[in-house]
Amino acid sequence: MDTQLTIFIAITAAAVLLQACILAAMFFTMRRSASRMEALATEVKTKVLPTVEQAQAMLTEMRPKLQVIAENLAQATTALTAQVKRVDATVSDVIDRSRLQIIRADELLTRTMDRVEQTSDMVHKTVISPVRQVSGLMQGLTVGLEFLFRNRGGRKNGGSRQERRPVPQDEMFI
Repeated sequence: MDTQLTIFIAITAAAVLLQACILAAMFFTMRRSASRMEALATEVKTKVLPTVEQAQAMLTEMRPKLQVIAENLAQATTALTAQVKRVDATVSDVIDRSRLQIIRADELLTRTMDRVEQTSDMVHKTVISPVRQVSGLMQGLTVGLEFLFRNRGGRKNGGSRQERRPVPQDEMFI
């Protein structure tokens, strides 16, 4: 039993020694990692933090300017919207008025054309028709008088009959 106990104690001692070596290796590895992390942290502090601080300072300086720009943009947008609405209302008003004026001009032109036609018909009835009737009457009288004078003149001239001369239709008043 003594030998077994000695073997068991030797195995336990070897296991404890192996654990101690592993812990020592972990300690040195962690120490190297910690020194690397400290170097990296120092590098970040020296290089990155000043840049971040500058960016923060720039944002702090630019913030009021950006607010003014945003306010001006909002005001310009509001003013532009109001102007577009006014222009739209004006254009709509101009279009409506133009339509009304076109309708009025069309009605005026239609009335004028109707009156011209009425006047033309009236002139035709009151002037041209009576002139034609008077012209026909005058032609009849002329033919009758020519006939009478020709018959009298024909007896004096040996009974020769003159031919009737036509009255040109082109001389009629139109």
